[in-house]
Amino acid sequence: NNVSGLGYNVLHLKMYLPYFSGIWLGVEWDDPQRGKHDGTYEGTQYFKCRHPRGGSFIRPNKANFGVDFLTAVKDRYGLKEQDVQNGTKNTLVLGKKTVELIGMDSIAEQQRQGKQMYYISAYLIKKTNTLILVSEKGNIRHINLSKNLLSSWDTVTDIASQVPNLETLNISENKIKFPSTSISVSNVFSKLKVLALNQTEITWTEVLVCAQGWPALEELYLTSNNITVLERPDNVLQTLKLLDLSDNQLLDGDQLHQIAYLPRLEQLILRNTGISSIHFPDSEFGCKTKMFPSLKRLAINDNKISQWSSINELEKLPSLRSLQCHNNPLMDTEKNPETLRQLIIAKISQLEVLNKSEILPAERKGAELDYRKIFGKEWLAAGGNWNPERNKPSEEFLAAHPRYTALCLKYGAPEEGELKGQQPLTLKNQLLTLTIKCPDKPEQKPVEKKLPESMTIQRVKGLLYRLLKIPGSELKLSYESSKLAGKEVELDNDLKPLQFYSIENGDCVLVRW
Repeated sequence: NNVSGLGYNVLHLKMYLPYFSGIWLGVEWDDPQRGKHDGTYEGTQYFKCRHPRGGSFIRPNKANFGVDFLTAVKDRYGLKEQDVQNGTKNTLVLGKKTVELIGMDSIAEQQRQGKQMYYISAYLIKKTNTLILVSEKGNIRHINLSKNLLSSWDTVTDIASQVPNLETLNISENKIKFPSTSISVSNVFSKLKVLALNQTEITWTEVLVCAQGWPALEELYLTSNNITVLERPDNVLQTLKLLDLSDNQLLDGDQLHQIAYLPRLEQLILRNTGISSIHFPDSEFGCKTKMFPSLKRLAINDNKISQWSSINELEKLPSLRSLQCHNNPLMDTEKNPETLRQLIIAKISQLEVLNKSEILPAERKGAELDYRKIFGKEWLAAGGNWNPERNKPSEEFLAAHPRYTALCLKYGAPEEGELKGQQPLTLKNQLLTLTIKCPDKPEQKPVEKKLPESMTIQRVKGLLYRLLKIPGSELKLSYESSKLAGKEVELDNDLKPLQFYSIENGDCVLVRW
């Protein structure tokens, strides 16, 4: 029901109350803050509420009990009364009911004008007893019935049966009773690709029961349904590419193992699900898990993840390319958000997008070089050694830094000079002595300059413009280091400082134009 535009509620019963004349309705509000009690009056409990203050008693004239599907669509899309009175009449039998199709002249006129209806959105629907838009139903692809008064999955199925090419259905924010044991599988949803069931109080068990009728489903949205426990989908949801379980407080991170073998799942959204850890027990560090074989995009923001071990585990995912992980306790372990970002990038080798920001090749290289240097002393203390025969870091170190060995193979082990203790941050110690060379202009002699490590690439270009008398906008910069023999690193982000690229004293900046 809808009460005078104030919000939605569930009607529990119609009654007489002591000391008050007339009929009252006992209702439970979707928003419990609008209620006053738990269904109890003068010591007698007339109905039960999920929330202790979610109930109210109201007069019948305050309640809106909704309309049928046809009336809702007629009101929504402006079918006029004369369309109903003068329209061509057609009938169709649905079960034991003979159903009249009306308003066809208006629809035919729209068709003559080249207007086709692909999308329907309707408001305050409580039931369906009339088939609609028979001349258009083959064109309709998308239906939005969110925030209505639908109370039964059978009603939803009846509506969908009228739209043979239905691809997208949104029935969020309806208090629907779903089948929990078995259903009669039909082809009503045979072409359905996107289904939104947010805030419908559906359980995961009911999802798996209904999913028998969703053979082509690709996107499923299940936010805010109090789902706590998952079960393994057997022979259902095998076409699913996106699953959104946000705002459901899962029992623990191991619940994810139940959905880990959906073969086509590419995007998993787990915002605010209460998970505190992620673990893939089927594989060791350095190996890829068989779980989530197609998962490319993962959102775990607004959770309780506090340990780096969960980030290490994500390196096991074979297809992961994009990660959202902000607003976790782990994010508070580093004061500098740029350092935090670099650590995550270095730990997950295939990541291309982090918190909606693209990871450029130069950023990845800088992050991995810095990671190799930052934890170099810890590596040595744990048994690491420049001599391959004596390089035996402890299991504890490898568990905390599973990619460290791979980074040493990629860039070489950190040299002793890189691991010396940092000097106090005076201006002198922040200056880098660099050699400026123009490899394509042999007549230009190398120049040695001292530059602050905080100097941005844009400002370096401005300096070189004045120094070399060339337009800064046309410059292409890179650098080479004795630690990266035969390799050049492009300085391709004008907004980044020199230290971002791990440039050190004695390195050579190469200038081309």
